[in-house]
Amino acid sequence: MIILSYHIILYYHIIMSMLSVPLTPKLEETIDRLVKDGVAPNKAELARKAIEYFAEQQAIEDVLRAERELKDGKILRGDFKELLKKFQ
Repeated sequence: MIILSYHIILYYHIIMSMLSVPLTPKLEETIDRLVKDGVAPNKAELARKAIEYFAEQQAIEDVLRAERELKDGKILRGDFKELLKKFQ
């Protein structure tokens, strides 16, 4: 049983990575408040949710930027292979 547990822990550490980030007291208070308010069950899950949320917001901003560029006429037209050569 001990050997099996060791292998599970070892596997868990191989597939997971950790990040250590210094926090200001204000950020730490905010994190504690959000966990207390039930946004996430713990600090680690809150950090994961925050990163996922940020990535989603970036994707939305990319789409909106592309829509603005399309509206402003900043589009490429023509043969894809020929356009690709311009960027290589």
